[in-house]
Amino acid sequence: VCFASTSERCAKNGYTSRWYHLSCGEHFCNECFDHYYRRLLSKTQLRHKLNWFSNGKSEPSLKAFMADQQLPYWIQCTNPDCRKWRQLTKEIQLTASLAASYRCGMKFNNVKTEGADHCSQPEDLRVAEVTESWWQSMLILPPLFKDSPASPFLAAYYPDCVGMSPSGSSVSPNELRGDHCRAVQPQSKCLVPGLCPYFQPFYQPNECGKALCVRPDMMELDELYEFPEFSRDPTMYLALRNLILASWHKNCKEVLTAEKCALHVIVRGLVRIRCVQEMDRVLHFMTRKGLINTGVLSVSRPLLPERQRCKNVIIIGAGASGLAAARQLHNFGTQVMVLEARERIGGRVWDNTSMGVTVGQGAQIVNGCVNNPIALMCEQMGIKMHKLGERCDLFQEGGQATDPSIDKRMDFHFNAILDVVSEWRKDKSQSQDQPLGEKVQEVKKNFLQESGMQFSDLEEKVLQFHLSNLEFACGSPLGQVSARSWDHNEFFAQFSGDHTLLTKGYSLLLYKLAEGLDIRTKCPVQSIDYSGDHVKVTSTNGSQWTAQKVLVSVPLTLLQKNFIQFNPPLSERKMKAIHSLGAGIIEKVALQFPFRFWDGKIQGADYFGHIPPSPDHRGMFGVFYDMDPQGKRAVLMSIISGDAVAAVREMEDKTIIDICMKVLRELFKEQVQQKRLATEFFVTHWSRDVWSQMSYSYVKTGGSGEAYDILAEDIQGKVFFAGEATNRHFPQTVTGAYLSGVREASKMAAM
Repeated sequence: VCFASTSERCAKNGYTSRWYHLSCGEHFCNECFDHYYRRLLSKTQLRHKLNWFSNGKSEPSLKAFMADQQLPYWIQCTNPDCRKWRQLTKEIQLTASLAASYRCGMKFNNVKTEGADHCSQPEDLRVAEVTESWWQSMLILPPLFKDSPASPFLAAYYPDCVGMSPSGSSVSPNELRGDHCRAVQPQSKCLVPGLCPYFQPFYQPNECGKALCVRPDMMELDELYEFPEFSRDPTMYLALRNLILASWHKNCKEVLTAEKCALHVIVRGLVRIRCVQEMDRVLHFMTRKGLINTGVLSVSRPLLPERQRCKNVIIIGAGASGLAAARQLHNFGTQVMVLEARERIGGRVWDNTSMGVTVGQGAQIVNGCVNNPIALMCEQMGIKMHKLGERCDLFQEGGQATDPSIDKRMDFHFNAILDVVSEWRKDKSQSQDQPLGEKVQEVKKNFLQESGMQFSDLEEKVLQFHLSNLEFACGSPLGQVSARSWDHNEFFAQFSGDHTLLTKGYSLLLYKLAEGLDIRTKCPVQSIDYSGDHVKVTSTNGSQWTAQKVLVSVPLTLLQKNFIQFNPPLSERKMKAIHSLGAGIIEKVALQFPFRFWDGKIQGADYFGHIPPSPDHRGMFGVFYDMDPQGKRAVLMSIISGDAVAAVREMEDKTIIDICMKVLRELFKEQVQQKRLATEFFVTHWSRDVWSQMSYSYVKTGGSGEAYDILAEDIQGKVFFAGEATNRHFPQTVTGAYLSGVREASKMAAM
């Protein structure tokens, strides 16, 4: 049957010299083809052709015109007892609001009505064919969506390269052209109105190296693996995926369902039915991967169908990774129990509020907010983060501010040293590795000898400040860190954008993640037996539990010291990886004062630096953070890193605070006279914390970043591992820990 019925000589369902096919069930006759072909200069088609040509990349053929402008829309009855598909007359424009309210036999001019009980009327026989696996291969043209929610995100791309119709977009013809992109302002610079600026889910043309970002015009490897049928022509998949991802980022506070997304599938023809059918699969895949329906979202019903979720899981450790996995699995519909050794949840996230502001005894800074799941959770909870400024004035003991030009010059030399180390390691094997500290000193010595330069005493001290920051980043003295792999994660896309301070602390997010979960505190796990069909977990008090799968999310140190006995024992390969990583330690101090004595000197900066008086003092309170950006409370926090950690390990808190106050008196001689000005303080002791004994991991000399991947490998599909020390891309961070939990939840669901 000819759907066009435009020519007076239309064949209807009779004879024509040639039929033109758009899909199995949608055809137009040669007479109607001839009618349109001979009227190419008609206003309607000419406008469509010009619009398509100026916006699209594909050829504006007559078939494309028929599919985009002439095919009738199909719409599904919203009556839950019906849900039949009906064909609208071809003049009618489908909208999301119409799709949300349509019932069979609706009384308006554009809907065919057939009798009183309209839902009882049979469905068109072609609808059943659309759901068959072969139907998609009969499509002549891929579906291109109109008015997709993804459109504002993807203005810099040809619409037809990202699953959208060129006829629904207007860009002037002289805004030309790249490969899949147009010469318009990148969306990352021109943000989608009303959207959180940290939400940038799509790469813009010529962009690269952004974490958790997808190419809107290309399928990722895991997508190709999951949906091989779209490998030859990914247009339908890209249209659906881009629509889903954009819809989620427009409203991340509510569960995104296939039903909500289907309303925005605006495409003519029977292919709309197929797109809505595929929507379920794509949305479940993206949910399972943690791309959507994630964060602190609470759900009223399982997000995944029963076949995609395991029956029950035990998670050992209620830190960021364990809670992330537990929240994901719980939302999927899996029965989850979390066993935590401490009396509290959070692990190495532990906030102190005794000074009137929140000070993280563990993590508190978010490094790079664009697409960071921490930023997503803050958006979901309505929490504002404080953007940290870039200014960090360096003060010498004696109170003198360091000339910024000296800092800039030594920062250049510091980075140049690391660049030489990067060149050196290119052809070095693991067995040729050296400690980073030794290599840095060697490069520096060679440079000074070859250049004939000498650093002044102050320049040497500023260099020591930068090395102190490097030890803070590594969580270890540089003499223990691999020169070959110290920054192994930088080979992967990292989080970009603002660095922020969570003024309300990470704990708020973790407590929200934990809401409604079955968490057993004071339950240290002694052994995991995975020799049978199910995994048996035994606590130190003799209690036992069994589960289909177990997730181990304890700190690296506890695995290194065999706190948990595995039966069978962990493989030699995994144990070697565990011991090739180092358990880095930093400590923190926080002090409250009766007034903000630093304000006059710092002038609104978020932090300031302390130049060590000698290399022996490196790492002892190198940077001080102002913990109240509002300027109401007088609280400073500082870091102890590198060799200084061992120096203070056995000291009493009072002694450590005295040393810190001595430093502050040196930096602010005129403002601080009293010996003990601080009214409140705390000192962390992560090295003595029995259930962590560390801060975050690093690669030891002779190790490699591959150890993170080996540690992350599951055992027989029964025992899984999460934590920052299992995340090769984002180690050492709460973000990395969280994402490792999401990753393992996805793996369990996929199995």
